[in-house]
Order: sequence, then structure tokens, then C-alpha cells
Amino acid sequence: MQRYLIRRLLQLIPTLFLASLVIFMIISLAPGDPAFMMLGPEATPEQLKLERARLGLDKPIPVRYLIWLSDVAKLKLGTSQATRRPVTTMVAQAFPYTLRLSLSALLISLLLGFPSGILSAVRQDSRTDAVITGFNSLALAVPPFWLGILMIILFAVQLRWLPPSGAGGPGESPLASLRYLIMPVISIAISNVAVFSRFLRSAMIDVLSADYVRTARAKGLKESVVINQHALKNAMIPVITIIGIQFGRLLGGAVITESVFAYPGIGRLVVNSILNRDYPVVQATMMLVVIIFLVTNIIIDLTYGYLDPRVKYEN
Repeated sequence: MQRYLIRRLLQLIPTLFLASLVIFMIISLAPGDPAFMMLGPEATPEQLKLERARLGLDKPIPVRYLIWLSDVAKLKLGTSQATRRPVTTMVAQAFPYTLRLSLSALLISLLLGFPSGILSAVRQDSRTDAVITGFNSLALAVPPFWLGILMIILFAVQLRWLPPSGAGGPGESPLASLRYLIMPVISIAISNVAVFSRFLRSAMIDVLSADYVRTARAKGLKESVVINQHALKNAMIPVITIIGIQFGRLLGGAVITESVFAYPGIGRLVVNSILNRDYPVVQATMMLVVIIFLVTNIIIDLTYGYLDPRVKYEN
């Protein structure tokens, strides 16, 4: 496994290089002038020229890319063009909020999605299965941003039970700051519960019809033992891929949810940076998203070996 892990880590280098090239080219070719965004419509051509020179936009694109790539390799992500703050500081402040939101949403999704998926598979074609399947279809059809707006209107505006936006002040206790997480977590978790439940149901139905499951039942094992120790572990192999993809997507920033609730995470940072043509922040956050997905894929592959001993990494 160590050789496999080292090989996968080495494979990250060309992947990150190609990702950095694509990200830089997309940002560089995007319409809009950061210097004009910084100075406003009243700026003179001389002022715009000086501002472009200060931002390094007067150099050719290949030269700008090599300078940026060199800075990224040294973990120097530059300075925000909009706020004049270090990009590293801005990303470091936003990522813990996104991490807390993602872990909370994933935990609730697993706690609700797994039992419902197993129950739906065990009681296939029953009334319980129909109810769970109907809920999953409805949850997938409801847009998270629409659900978030409805919750703000109901629980924040009308009932005044929860704060409508933000993440709490620095002086608030951890328990008080949890109130700001309830609605964003629910709006994200609802769709993920449906995704996990549907995939686990499909995988469990295939596994429960396998020969080794029938053999375990013929030996007189309890149904709970058959499901938990024999069926569930094998059914988790395709499901773990979906879990990793969803978690990587959440860590990359729940853009719409964070924007609706004005939650100061990576997603909202990306949206604000794009609107302000703040290219250094956009490039840094996009590279962070790529790294998150690549590392998540490696963790998923390593998990396969635990779930299925037949997986041989050395080969």
C-alpha cells in the first residue's frame, strides 16, 4: 500500500500542473478588466495603465502564468486585488467555516441516508419502500437555494427562531454559533440524504440477492448479522465513491447555500471574488478545490482495500 500511495501522490504533480494551466487560462481570458473594477469608471487611461502595471497585467500571459506558478509552488498566493489582504489569510479564514458546514451536513446525511436506504432495500416493494422512495424523489427535486429561502422566511422572519444569515461573532459560544448552522446544514443535507439512500438501496438490493447472502441465511444467522456483517460491507463499495464525491464537492464550497445564507465559507468567497474580478483569490480557491478532489479520490481508493480484501494495490 505504501508503494501505491507514493505513486498516487507523485501522479498529483502533472495533474495539478494541468489544472493550474486550465484555471489560469480561463481566468486570464475571462471578460472584464480588474484595473477598471478597482478604479471605477472615472479613472483616466493613465491611471488604468499604472494600475494594470501594478497588478502585473501588462505582461504577456505566458510570463504571468510562470510567475503565478512559481509563487504557488512557494505557497505565495499573492494579494487580493479588491481588499489588498493576503490571499492565504482570506482562504485560511474561510475554509474552517466550510469544513464545519461540510462535516455537519455529511454526518446528518449519513445518519439519515444509510438507515433509510437499508430499510428500503430490506423491505423492497413495500409501503415503507414507497414512502422512502417518494421522499428521496421529492428531496432531489427541491433546489437547495429554494429550500433555504423558504426556511429563512419561516424560521428567521416569521417565527424568529434562528438567525437568517452569517456564522456568529467571534465572542459567541460554540453552542450559540450552532444556531447559524442549522438552516444551511438542513438545506444541504436534504438532497444528500436522498442521494445516499438511493445509491445504498440499489447496492443493497444487488447484494441481498447474492449467493453468499442466501448461504448465510441458510446457516441460521440472524437477519441483522446477515445485513450488517455480510451485505452492508460489500454494498458500501460503490456507495463510498458517492460519499467521497459529495464530501469533496461540499469542501469545495457549497456556493449557492453559502451565498443564500451569507455564510463566510469558500463558496461565498469564490462568488464575491468573481464579481469583483479578484483574480488571485479565484485562482487560489480553484486550486484548493482541485487539491481537495484529488486527495478525496486517493482516500476513496484506499478505503476500497479495507472494504474488499481482494483489492491489491501493488498490482
